[in-house]
Amino acid sequence: MTEFRTYAVSTAPEASKPLLEKAKTIYGFVPNLLGTMAEAPEILEGYMTLSGIFDKADFSETERQIILMTNNRLNGCEYCMAAHTSISQMAKVPAEIIEALRTNTPIADAKLEALRTFAGVINESRGWPSDAEVQAFLDAGYTRRHILDVILGTSLKVMSNYTNHIAETDIDKAFAPNAWSADQANAA
Repeated sequence: MTEFRTYAVSTAPEASKPLLEKAKTIYGFVPNLLGTMAEAPEILEGYMTLSGIFDKADFSETERQIILMTNNRLNGCEYCMAAHTSISQMAKVPAEIIEALRTNTPIADAKLEALRTFAGVINESRGWPSDAEVQAFLDAGYTRRHILDVILGTSLKVMSNYTNHIAETDIDKAFAPNAWSADQANAA
């Protein structure tokens, strides 16, 4: 496996330094994912920009985390599951929703479960949901805009999940208490 370096602000390529400084301001540290992405300033900038855009989507924080964590689980990204569990906890996403996302079990709230299901459909079908799957999502109270925003969140996770897979990114100490493995989702 090709080894990737995890950069600090001081060691990063020049174009990545301001982006890592911004991340350090936001998180209080430079997450290893972003330090790894710093190798290619374009992916780092793209990921950070797309993340900011996704935050503007017409979803609550809980709904955004449902989309992101569903993709993390389906893509088997241990780093992002740990990170987004921590982020979800800080954002006060209900613990039972976080647990459902980590273990691949249904969410009690029917609308949120429809979102979890549809995010999975978009991922697993590679963007080819059936008419019935789209209609079920719309019938749950979502809109055509939400369909496109699910695709946006899925796109964001392709960037981070695939980077972590290839680079075998180490989980940050801040996220380590929420370590996850695919076995947790398969045990459910």
